[in-house]
Amino acid sequence: MEVLYHFFHRNLEELLKCIFRSLLVMFWCFEMTRFEILMPVCFSSFAISVEGLSKIIINTGQDIFIEGCDEDNPYVAKVTRLYGDGESYSHKLGFVQWFIRVSELPVNKLKLLGREPHPQEIFYYECRNCDNEVNVESILRPVKVKHLDSNDPFPDSADKDTLYVKLSWDSKVFRVVNSTVVESPAEPAPASSPPSCLKPSLPMSPSCSQSAATPRGPSRRTPANVEAESLHSATKLSASKCLSAKRRNATARTPGVRKRLELSSECLHKDFKMQPLCRTREQQGYIYISNTKSYHHFLTVSLIFLQISPGTPQTPRHATPSIPIRSLQTQQPANILEEARARLHVSSVPESLPCREQEFQDIYSFVESKIVDNTGGCMYISGVPGTGKTATVHEVIRCLQHAADMDEIPSFHFIEINGMKMTDPHQAYVQILQKLTGQKATPDHAAVLLEKRFSNLAPRKETIVLLVDELDLLWTRKQNVMYNLFEWPARRHARLVVLTIANTMDLPERIMINRVASRLGLTRMSFQPYSFKQLQEIIMSRLNKLKAFEEDALQLVSRKVAALSGDARRCLDICRRATEICEHSAADPSSTGLVGMSHVMEALNEMFSSAYITAIRCASTQEQLFLRAVITEFRRLGLEEATFQQVFVQHQALCRIEGLKPIGVSEGLAVCQRLGACRLLLLEPSHLGVLQRIRLNVSQDDIFYALKAD
Repeated sequence: MEVLYHFFHRNLEELLKCIFRSLLVMFWCFEMTRFEILMPVCFSSFAISVEGLSKIIINTGQDIFIEGCDEDNPYVAKVTRLYGDGESYSHKLGFVQWFIRVSELPVNKLKLLGREPHPQEIFYYECRNCDNEVNVESILRPVKVKHLDSNDPFPDSADKDTLYVKLSWDSKVFRVVNSTVVESPAEPAPASSPPSCLKPSLPMSPSCSQSAATPRGPSRRTPANVEAESLHSATKLSASKCLSAKRRNATARTPGVRKRLELSSECLHKDFKMQPLCRTREQQGYIYISNTKSYHHFLTVSLIFLQISPGTPQTPRHATPSIPIRSLQTQQPANILEEARARLHVSSVPESLPCREQEFQDIYSFVESKIVDNTGGCMYISGVPGTGKTATVHEVIRCLQHAADMDEIPSFHFIEINGMKMTDPHQAYVQILQKLTGQKATPDHAAVLLEKRFSNLAPRKETIVLLVDELDLLWTRKQNVMYNLFEWPARRHARLVVLTIANTMDLPERIMINRVASRLGLTRMSFQPYSFKQLQEIIMSRLNKLKAFEEDALQLVSRKVAALSGDARRCLDICRRATEICEHSAADPSSTGLVGMSHVMEALNEMFSSAYITAIRCASTQEQLFLRAVITEFRRLGLEEATFQQVFVQHQALCRIEGLKPIGVSEGLAVCQRLGACRLLLLEPSHLGVLQRIRLNVSQDDIFYALKAD
């Protein structure tokens, strides 16, 4: 009895599951029948009509203009398929094959063409990462695209609706394109004759859709083109401009207005004829069903199959949408102030580096001698921020590379790393190996490979010039990274020249142990802060005889910055802000159009009256002393961070110097937390206590300026 009970109970459970699944399937089929959901259906042509313009017939295989950012040069494409989607096919979409104009190509790639491009020349676009699906509402009008052989001359034609194709472009190289790929198999159909009805009883391949759209009679110009030409002669606008303007005006008047698209097929889904076969097209992600009953039967079977044996979902072929790359030309400056602002930008590369001629010559001679002699060496370059250290080294490398191209010196390989861009000092090995050989490896493996490369003799080995910026950030407890970087150039077969840059002049004596400092050597270069005359000369050389500043204004900003830090970048930023203030006050009748004293003073007040400076000025005496202690400890260590315990020792010393009573550890932690809450300091979690590390969130120049003003 017990066995029969378990058998009956198990079968009853399976029976109830089957009944429940059947009820779900019946209910779902009933809902699908009520709402009559339609699947995407292909069509041979669309009729586009806009208020005020004649009807335009768009066929598959036809070349068209598509609305873009530039009304004078719309996008060019060929229609490969047209289809409707959604309820009553409200979404009219199409697949196209793009062409690309000369203006859309990158400027640096035009030299690959080897000749001057023709104004009416376009290129067959073979890049696969662009979106080929467009909305039919963005189509402007048909266009003629003719194929020419690579040796044929371009015809002398003023017709802007005729374009010529010789080559294809795949974002890398130009190739000769075949005429069968470019020539359209379908011509524009006459607007007077209605389009032929194409039954949407699918499946249908692209070749079938193109062959069905082939016209029977000679092609003629559509009335839409005639009307567009008459409007062009009257208003001096192109047809695409007229059509775009009408679209924008219609949309502005009634936001709900859309173009009325008439399908070339009069058939609806209720009139589908029975087909014994139901096929799918998986390559486009759509399912084409021949009739409604087959459709519901297919969905029912699919639902039961998915409930019984669910499978792994397939990843779509184009999971990430993308659009074609459309490069736009940079705008030219509209006035003198805009041009001056562009020249004074920190990222702008000047024609020369004034006031650093001696430093440039010393670095150039050092690196050139090492390259010519096939030896290695190290140089330490120091100086406060904004004194031109990195810019001078880059200029030296540029001149050396030019000399190598002219065969004046042997060729060399330049590598640059920056300690600020690394999460860990040992990542220096990884970056050097990747830029040298293209290999990717772990830090330990990269160190082994570099050790082997710089220790062994290899034929035709080039000299390597390595620039290490922000050297102090590569410091570790064992200092093995610095030791290897300074020890490799001493190898006999290394041919490695290392140029290191840091802000502290006596960094080797402060943080480096003896064995590391000895490997660095005594070849050092110190960049002094700029004087006001040098800053004024730098600004004048950047402007290059562009009269945008008054002489007194330039002298004022140069003296202000030179008295504070001598930072050339700060001086350039103040001058750029002064040009913006002058441009905004150009409506003043008393304005001369040049940047004057008042504009510079306003820019100085904005630059040196930020929220951080105000917070420093309003801080208590102990908080200001703590900030001074942080800077003092940073300079003692040669690093940009320190622990609270180290800063607190400096704080107590400053209190004794100022004649104040030293505070306790708990009060010092409270002062540190208040400065961290104001975002003047960056702190580690407070549970570390006196071992938490501290970094400045403002520049040292701002702290000096705020404390000096007090």
